[in-house]
Amino acid sequence: MHEQNRMRRQRWLIFSILALVYILVYFYRVSLAVVAKDLSRELNLTPAELGSLSSILFYVYAAAQIPLGPMIDRLGSRLVISGCGVLTALGGILFSQAANMGQAMAARVLIGIGTACVLMATFTIFSHWFTKQEFGRVSGLMVAFGNLGNLAGTAPLALAVTMIGWRNSFLAAGVLQALFTLLVFLIVRDRPPVSPSAAGEGDAPVKIGMIEAWKQITGNRDFWLLSGVAFAWYGAYLAVQGLWGGPYLMEVLKLSREETGRMLMFTSLGFITGSLFVDSVARKLLHSYKRTLLCGQLVLLLLMCCFLGFIDHMPPLALGAFFYALGLAVSSGVMIYPIIRSMFPVTIVGTALTSLNFFVLMGAASVQQVMGMIINSFLKMTPGESAQAYHAAFQLPVAVLAVAVALFFFARDYWERSD
Repeated sequence: MHEQNRMRRQRWLIFSILALVYILVYFYRVSLAVVAKDLSRELNLTPAELGSLSSILFYVYAAAQIPLGPMIDRLGSRLVISGCGVLTALGGILFSQAANMGQAMAARVLIGIGTACVLMATFTIFSHWFTKQEFGRVSGLMVAFGNLGNLAGTAPLALAVTMIGWRNSFLAAGVLQALFTLLVFLIVRDRPPVSPSAAGEGDAPVKIGMIEAWKQITGNRDFWLLSGVAFAWYGAYLAVQGLWGGPYLMEVLKLSREETGRMLMFTSLGFITGSLFVDSVARKLLHSYKRTLLCGQLVLLLLMCCFLGFIDHMPPLALGAFFYALGLAVSSGVMIYPIIRSMFPVTIVGTALTSLNFFVLMGAASVQQVMGMIINSFLKMTPGESAQAYHAAFQLPVAVLAVAVALFFFARDYWERSD
């Protein structure tokens, strides 16, 4: 009993440290939305260049998933997170000092590589410290904590930029990253002496080679259907929260930077709230991860359609409620993680998670970049018509999400394997 209590305390200490690191991951993903105008002015960026600057982090992040999965399964999450954390700290500090587009891009590349492993390596640690039945709850809780970084990248960042400037704000983030990385190296452990997940799997897990692991993953049709939802879900979310939601609110709705930060903050609050309860909805109400994911994504699709012009004249109170509801709908996307956890054995869960996360980040990167190209081309043809340009650009995430949700109806429900 004493040993069990000690292990419970240790796993929640590990959770807390990894949550601090993940908060900064989310901060870096979404923070450009608030400082977009400052960056464009100081670094002389066009909308297309701003889209490229934002998306490069996600392209690098996505590409890094391919080697990181096997690295996590073989070297251990603690070492991988620690090494990558050093790169993130260097990238954050370099970004704060960037004098031109090239330096800013180099910084974002370092941040992309450095943050690429955090969530998947964290979930791999959780797969050893928590049972399969606990995995959905703890993964949702981690995403909720991560969204505190989302929150920090909205109204608090807008306030910090007003007080100390965007450069000092990002410098502070880089220093915090270095401190949190040190905590990971000193305290986090990859697995307990006796793994709860192993006990839940039955027999002792059998090691699987890297090529065989990828064969199992890519040979599963449902993996591809789930990957489509992952691509569309995060692409739609980051289209709003990561970059174009900020300029849309400022240029089309004519909100100030502080007002824009507050609206985007409501999305973060909705995501945090939903992440805390989405596993309970799946377990106690819908009795299915698949149905929970589908219902949430259908609501998200309806709300994303509002960016085609329906919210342009919405009063502030209703606008705040809309962005909060958007965050709630987005939170259903965290169901992809317990679904992928239930698809494959624990010995290849790191590779499976990073393989899925490749599509999550490719969605964020490509949707943001292509939207920037659409906005840029519309403004060249019809200068001053910002509303028309943004409405056209937001048709992209709406269409992609609609196709992905329709295809996922044909996926198998893995619920019975998670009980």
